[in-house]
Amino acid sequence: MYKKLNILDEKDSLLRKKSKEVVFPLSKEDKKLIQKCIDELTFSQIEELSKKYDLRPGMGLAFPQLGLLKRIIVIVYEVDEGVFENYVFINPKIISSSEEMIAADAGEGCLSVNREVEGHVPRHARITVEGFDEDGNKIRCRAREDLAIAFQHEIDHLEGILFYDRIDPNKPFFTEDEMRLI
Repeated sequence: MYKKLNILDEKDSLLRKKSKEVVFPLSKEDKKLIQKCIDELTFSQIEELSKKYDLRPGMGLAFPQLGLLKRIIVIVYEVDEGVFENYVFINPKIISSSEEMIAADAGEGCLSVNREVEGHVPRHARITVEGFDEDGNKIRCRAREDLAIAFQHEIDHLEGILFYDRIDPNKPFFTEDEMRLI
């Protein structure tokens, strides 16, 4: 029987703490948990499996959402119908970002936020992220559009920031003239 990950709710104060750098080599437990994140995020994006296992669709998880203050993020990005690319970044850092800002038109969601949150979250349209893979090798990724949004969202978790912290309460929505909505 498939056992779902225990994802913390936004009310948990642990989600507001800053995560610590990971020291290599990774433990067997961390490697297993990374694989479990990949599996669950993949299943959650395949309709029949998300129904079967009662999963909310999601494309990213950060270890703080699992109760571990470690700088590890996992993103499972659907590049084509049923075709996924996995991104596992340990100690990720955004080393460059575009001046152009974008926002997900429908807003962002989060597996730790079990409610609808209205508003646009301003994000960089393109970023370059550096970090390490599971074996401690240096890796780099240039991400754009929705993948860039996912990276910024997950890296925010490592800093104790939730997506709605970035929504301007005085101006929660942008027009197409003010920001490119994707």
